[in-house]
Amino acid sequence: MRSMAATTSVPREGGHDGDAPGGHDRYGPEGRSAWLEVDWRRHQRWVAVEGQPVNVIELGEGPPLVFVHGLGGSWPNWLEQLPVFAHDHRVVALDLPGFGHSPKPRWKITISAYARLLEGLLEELAIPSAALVGNSMGGFISAELALASPARVERLALVSPAGISTEGYDPHLPTLRRLERILAASTGWLAAHSETVERRPRLRTATLSIVARHPAQLPAPLAAEQLRGAGKPGFLDALGAVVTYPLRERLRQIACPTLIVWGANDPLIPMRDAEVFEQLIPGARKVVLPDTGHVAMFERPALFNELLREFLGD
Repeated sequence: MRSMAATTSVPREGGHDGDAPGGHDRYGPEGRSAWLEVDWRRHQRWVAVEGQPVNVIELGEGPPLVFVHGLGGSWPNWLEQLPVFAHDHRVVALDLPGFGHSPKPRWKITISAYARLLEGLLEELAIPSAALVGNSMGGFISAELALASPARVERLALVSPAGISTEGYDPHLPTLRRLERILAASTGWLAAHSETVERRPRLRTATLSIVARHPAQLPAPLAAEQLRGAGKPGFLDALGAVVTYPLRERLRQIACPTLIVWGANDPLIPMRDAEVFEQLIPGARKVVLPDTGHVAMFERPALFNELLREFLGD
């Protein structure tokens, strides 16, 4: 299987900085990634949540583990996790409405609306409660669900979550403004020409440097899959939702075990936010990964997976 070109496009319509376990500090995947061997068509389906079609990927059996992508992302952001954790978990990843293959919703995009959508999806999948893993906006949404419906969230893993500096469009976040301009103007082209980006390391660096520390070191097929979900209609509305919804003052109410993972060189959301999350969420543990950007799950997948497995108690 050369890449996921055919398979991801199936649908048409507490305390101090933690030390990471083990020695898996390689940047990018180690060896041939397991996701390349999966026929993802077999694991894709549409789920209607109160009339809203949601593109869902599901595989494996065991305790449920749900992955929520960030702003401008889609379910393939978790390619390096899904087949690994499917060995002993029921893993679920979705395209949030307005991203990936899920159509833009009729309702107004807000963080609370996305959290309700996520809860509704769990209901449709007959999942009473689950461990949630969210990156960036996906971390924000997952935290909101943990606040709104505590019984639904057993554990919470937040990967460079939005919600602190992003509130009020912090002027210290020029990369957020740059991301808005780039994605609004060019991601349609990038999604349509992802194979071109895959073949050209310099272009790959130019497009992914806004989230990754070393884009050129990422495998070309993995990099291409991150771009296929780009250029979707929900981006600007979701960006507005991220920067206008308050979170800081409610973080103390999160009651479930929480892991916070941050890249020391996150170009999008400053690492200082990690301290805020750790200080405000009772008992939270923070781990900062050196020489890593905003998307630790596919920049340092072996290390991230080991951290997540340890957190889940596997």
